[in-house]
Amino acid sequence: MRPSSFLRIAIPAIALTGCVHRAPDTHADHPVPGPGMTTGPAGAGAAGVGLSVAASATTVAARLATSPRHAEWVMIPTGPSDSIRAWVVFPQRRDKAPVVLVVHEIFGLSSWIRGVADQLAADGFIAIAPDLLTGKLPGPPDTTNADAARAAIRTLDPATVQRQLDVIGRYGMALPSAKPHYGIVGFCWGGSTSFAHAAHQPLLRAAVVYYGGSPEVARLDSVQAPVLGLYGGNDNRVNATIPRADSVLRMRGRTFKPHIFEGAGHGFLRQQEGDNGVANTAASQQAWPLTIAWFRHYLEK
Repeated sequence: MRPSSFLRIAIPAIALTGCVHRAPDTHADHPVPGPGMTTGPAGAGAAGVGLSVAASATTVAARLATSPRHAEWVMIPTGPSDSIRAWVVFPQRRDKAPVVLVVHEIFGLSSWIRGVADQLAADGFIAIAPDLLTGKLPGPPDTTNADAARAAIRTLDPATVQRQLDVIGRYGMALPSAKPHYGIVGFCWGGSTSFAHAAHQPLLRAAVVYYGGSPEVARLDSVQAPVLGLYGGNDNRVNATIPRADSVLRMRGRTFKPHIFEGAGHGFLRQQEGDNGVANTAASQQAWPLTIAWFRHYLEK
């Protein structure tokens, strides 16, 4: 597919207010829906839920410290000899909620990923962030050394990771307050893993990929779930994998919506105040509402 077939979102080169911590349930502007997306309330129990942007790495500590939502650590058995630690955050709603798995970056299950899970819960979803490096590193996830996490990630077997995500998805759907379907969102390494999960798991309802590579062509044939791709314009290493997904999934009649945010860099949601701060912030302010609209459309039915 020609690059022009992708939705490129130009970010105005103007000074924007930096990402600031908002009260957890503060309402924000509603997104402009794209094709096949709705922005209505997530069922009767989620009416009025705001669409704030997930916190950046520099503001997430305040987000977690002031969150009114119930969150807990759990250990989920994923096989005869392994278990995965996970951070689970519950929304404040009166009806059952869809489940969203949150797959961490190459840095492991950081406090930032837990903040993303908290924001998903603020938007009406049961968010489960698995620590796919459980048992591979010493100490709690928040204390993990970045270099050690990168090295440990490289030792993971992709097939084992997908099997573990299958089990964690079933765990989430079996929660008493959950609807019987789930989606997945991931970032960087987790974005690639989430796209791979869409190719692996036919029961998956929806996937959102933040700056993660797409699977090889042979695996793309297996994708059933609708996939939303969110990419920084200054991230050609990842963006070079978009055309194959766009071509194959379009040919197969599957739903794949790539958005490229011009001027934003890799990891823009985490690094909203980083080197591309203005563009990263603007990209985050557009990408997060798209994420929530996508999950509401495909998971609330």
